[in-house]
Amino acid sequence: MRNLAYPLQFTFKVTTIANDFQAVDAHGNTIAYVREKIFKLKDNVDVYSDESKSQRLFNIKANQWIDWSTSYKMTTDDGQPLGRIGRKGWRSMWKATYEIFDGQDQKEFHVSEDNGWVKVADGFLSEIPLLGMFSGYLFNPSYSVYDNHGTKVAQIKKQKSFWGRRFTVDQLMPMNPAQEERVALGLMMMILLERRRG
Repeated sequence: MRNLAYPLQFTFKVTTIANDFQAVDAHGNTIAYVREKIFKLKDNVDVYSDESKSQRLFNIKANQWIDWSTSYKMTTDDGQPLGRIGRKGWRSMWKATYEIFDGQDQKEFHVSEDNGWVKVADGFLSEIPLLGMFSGYLFNPSYSVYDNHGTKVAQIKKQKSFWGRRFTVDQLMPMNPAQEERVALGLMMMILLERRRG
């Protein structure tokens, strides 16, 4: 999953019980099919080459039961470490904040929600009968990825849709192939968690 053609599109399936989505590149080619295992005490996500799930590429697994400081280890199918993504504890109560680490556990990027009020408004409106069905058209949070120098390198944004199921990832600055892979995997895990929050 390297040398990706941006923008990427993450589209969640709404017809399955599992929390899964397809990732395609700018040419419409499937680059990954992401499936969260259900009924697990710890979050466990498999990333496949396509929807057939015949070839697993990566695994993302929580280091502990769900809490504010859970970290998610990213590995290849054969268990080689690629890095991890972790939520920044209580700071994420207001604006979602995550950190992405490389394979040597060195902080490489941080991800920050651009506007915390958007999620508040989205959550409030979604609880109102009838009006809640349209929150996916009105409130669309976005998250920016920054390197250690504070340079914005990528952004993921929820697109207007009835079920709030489409997200677009744009690369804003070049990254090396390993970094690009870590950021893509990290955003895949992050968006699963953020959709769960509402």
